Parts: sequence; structure tokens; C-alpha cells
Amino acid sequence: MIRSTNYFPPVKRGQIGEGSVQTVNARDLHAFLKVGKMFTHWIKDRIEQYGFIENEDYVVFAETGNNPLGGRPAKEYAISIDMAKELSMVERNEQGKKARQYFIECERRANDPAAALNDKTVLRSLLLENVEKVIALEAKIEEAKPKTDFYDAYLNADGLYGLQNAGRALNCRPNLFIRWLKENFLFYQGGNLVARIRYIQMGVFEVKTTLVDDKARPQAFITPKGLEYLEKRVPDHIRVAAA
Repeated sequence: MIRSTNYFPPVKRGQIGEGSVQTVNARDLHAFLKVGKMFTHWIKDRIEQYGFIENEDYVVFAETGNNPLGGRPAKEYAISIDMAKELSMVERNEQGKKARQYFIECERRANDPAAALNDKTVLRSLLLENVEKVIALEAKIEEAKPKTDFYDAYLNADGLYGLQNAGRALNCRPNLFIRWLKENFLFYQGGNLVARIRYIQMGVFEVKTTLVDDKARPQAFITPKGLEYLEKRVPDHIRVAAA
């Protein structure tokens, strides 16, 4: 693959270490800078001379199909935009000056949403990324729909679940489910089951009070958020065995 010396090296989003950063292919930069030294020697010398660190400033990867003579794939370097600026600056030539200004502008555009939206390439990339996210979200919703419809059948008029209905929604034996709730989340208050305060604050339960014979009687209900929380913690032995 012939690298162009007439066009600025493309800046792409890439992974260096644990972070997603703007990266440049070092071989593209080498071609643009018109360095009078073979790429392999140039990049190794620069790394050693200026103390660049692998997985912090750059990553090395093998790109198949880039070796016209066959044999092993060419070794490529994806470098951070900061490393690209420094490599451009130390060349001390007109190409290096142009490249450094170009990388500074790329950074400015990345940090300026308004400037990025005026860039057709960036806009196209953002649009594609958004479409992919929407498709993935729709697939998740479609996948969860049967379960959601099943849960909704047990909701009461307030959008909450009674304890027995919550057990049914989670495919549990209601009496064993309530016993498990008593052991872990509920306690008796005046003969009525109420939730422990921490689980009310977490939004797992909601306690409603009604008047019966002029007496206030609290009653614990499970919220939709609480149903998801409990589903991940319900022990297998209280679930109804699959047919």
C-alpha cells in the first residue's frame, strides 16, 4: 500500500490502553513528513529517543494485506494525537509544521461540538453511531417484550406489585417467596408486613397506608424497579420448576 505524501494523515478514534482516543497511523504520518529514513528505523528511533510508552502513547498491531512482498504482515503503529504532534514538531521542517497545526485543529474540532457538526465526516460518523445504538436498543426492547408483558399482567392499578403477585411474576411459589422476603427485606409492624427503610429508600418497595376500622394499616408493595432487583436475587429453590 502506497502512502500519500500530499494529504494529511487521517485521524481516527482508537483504543490505546484503556482509553478511547484520537489516533493516527504512524506510517501515514511518516509518509506525509517526507522523512528521509525507512519507516521502521524512524519510528523505533523516535520512540527510544523521546521515551514514548507502549499502551500509553501508542499501540502496535499487524495489518494483513499491507506487505506486497508477502511474508509476515507489516507492523503498524497507532499513535496518540499528542505523540503525532510531538513527532511532527521534532522534524523541524515545513511538513512537520503543517502536520502539527492540522492535529491541533483536529483536537479543537473534537472538543468543540459545533465545529464537529460542521464536519461532514464527523457528522456521518455520529449519525451512523446513533443509528447503530437505536437498532441495538430496539432489539433489546423486542427481546424483553414477552417478559415485560408477562410482568404487566400482575401490576395493580397503582403500577405496583402485591407480594403474592410479585412472586407469581417471578415464577416463584408465592408462600415461599413471601417467606424469603420476610427473612431478607420485610418485618412486622403491628401485625402488618412493611419493608426495611433502606429498601424503601432504594426504590425496591413502597409502603402504603390504609384506614381499616379507623386504624392505619401499612402494607408493602414491590415497585417495577424492585421486581428487577429481586429477580436477580431470588434463590432457585423457591422458583417453580420449568415444565
